[in-house]
Amino acid sequence: MEREHREFKELNGRLMEALDTSRELTDGEIYEQIDRILTERSRGGRYSLRRREELRRELFNSVRKLDILQELVEDDTITEVMVNGLDGIFVESRGSVRRWEKQFYSREKIEDLVQAIAAKSNRIVNATVPIVDARLENGARVNMVLPPVAINGPIITIRQFPSHPIEMSQLIAWGAVTAEAVELLRKLVIAGYNIFISGGTGSGKTTFLNALSDFVPKDERIITIEDNAELQIRGVPNLVRLEARRENTQGEHAISIRDLIRSSLRMRPDRVIVGEVRGEETIDMIQAMNNGHDGSLSTGHGNSPRDMLARLETMVLMGMELPVTAVRRQIASGLDVMIHLGRMRDKSRKVLEILEITGYDYETEEILTHTLYEFEEGKKRGEKLSGTLVKKGELQQRRKLERAGLA
Repeated sequence: MEREHREFKELNGRLMEALDTSRELTDGEIYEQIDRILTERSRGGRYSLRRREELRRELFNSVRKLDILQELVEDDTITEVMVNGLDGIFVESRGSVRRWEKQFYSREKIEDLVQAIAAKSNRIVNATVPIVDARLENGARVNMVLPPVAINGPIITIRQFPSHPIEMSQLIAWGAVTAEAVELLRKLVIAGYNIFISGGTGSGKTTFLNALSDFVPKDERIITIEDNAELQIRGVPNLVRLEARRENTQGEHAISIRDLIRSSLRMRPDRVIVGEVRGEETIDMIQAMNNGHDGSLSTGHGNSPRDMLARLETMVLMGMELPVTAVRRQIASGLDVMIHLGRMRDKSRKVLEILEITGYDYETEEILTHTLYEFEEGKKRGEKLSGTLVKKGELQQRRKLERAGLA
């Protein structure tokens, strides 16, 4: 492996010397130089046909694409790529994390890749601004951290999404949710219930939001708002996609999620879908739900539905100074249903609870909730956890269902 690293480093160095970087090169010109170098080196049968094609692809990827990470990005089974500087590359595939056999041969090479990814997303990253979020051409989300913040950096983390959105039928087949619960959620989405999805990191919130949004009537005007565009809503002709923008190198001209939510309300939306709320924009989302934009959807990080309600209170207070009781009344009035997801011990992702927000108790000053479905774990079968989502109660707030003719 070490010998192959040295060989590739030498070939890559010769290629960079041969390329005219003063102008924009075509793919054909790059391949022409690669073929010339490989032909010179392969005289006397140095390379097999398979090895030559492998080097040809890797050299091209090092110039035009994501270097050795390109083959990982093209692999649909890989959901996460983690580059820990020169300490190794780790990948997550089918819920399990393993170390990849390849790695970068120099820190400079990783830094070059970081700069290339940032440039394509119109982002700036350097020692002064060492943390940046970006997006690849295929929609994958990228987080990059440079030294001095990352001691063993540069660190690259790529979260990949399937080229074809996962549908609710697939989630049912995987045991993530039951068909009975999905039928209720389908009616709730059509009827315009405001739904919030909570869960920890990697619990599948965005995937579930994508699947849930497929139930939105196709004749409605939908506006999606995200920090990094990840949602893959299909079949909706009247769709507007908005993405936040970070400040430039002078610290100016940032467009926040909060700015986008406020602007979206002037764009005549039937529904507003906010990819994730993390801070002061929560007050604008809750107010939108309370101002007639029924059927809005969003997600957030929380360990349980009750924990998520407490976090929503905190995030609302980040955006506006209000009495806590007033904040709770706003949340109770705006939200209708919460769906909580979790990642289990066997790495599977499941819906753990579906909760209805039934109102506000003026005596206890608490938000009232009612559990509709809850996951009950069964006996372990091999390495897989068994269990299912069990119905715990009937929907109490049925006015929207009745108005939609779905009661």
